[in-house]
Amino acid sequence: MVAGQGALPPVARPVVLVVMGVSGCGKSTVAALLAGQLGWPFEEGDSLHPQANVKKMAAGHPLTDEDRWPWLAKVADWVEETLDAGEDGLITCSALKRSYRKVINRRGSGVVFVFLSGSKEVIAARLAVRRGHFMPTSLLDNQFSALEEPAADEPQIRINVGPAPGVITREIIEELGLSGRAE
Repeated sequence: MVAGQGALPPVARPVVLVVMGVSGCGKSTVAALLAGQLGWPFEEGDSLHPQANVKKMAAGHPLTDEDRWPWLAKVADWVEETLDAGEDGLITCSALKRSYRKVINRRGSGVVFVFLSGSKEVIAARLAVRRGHFMPTSLLDNQFSALEEPAADEPQIRINVGPAPGVITREIIEELGLSGRAE
């Protein structure tokens, strides 16, 4: 759903927000801001990639599904460990395909995907100025071609990445009814 167009039922606790989208959409920035405002644990999903995946992407080669499955299992493990501990949390993960999101949400509850959506032009402009990340701009077309936007039957909200990160963060908190949990 697009922010401001309807609402999810109240988010049950505990919940893990999976901040998702193509490389360069602002996942890490937005998730870090959310974690700070909500006081929730935050995991950078990229840190769970095997070194072979990082090297492959840094060399300009897109990952295959076979490359991604072990990484997605680690993301899902983090989600489940957080929920099993009775904690709320945030993790970043591109989660580009529905099949990937099924792995991450394998228990079928406790997860909300926060889809950061933007045009290829907006995202490319952000990637062009980003420094210190292993994902080259050359892989953006592959990311967009692999992207299967979350469907209405998935636990998700869609947020436009046009506004400043602080505005996006407020929209997410409001959309999910988490304003009472923000510090």
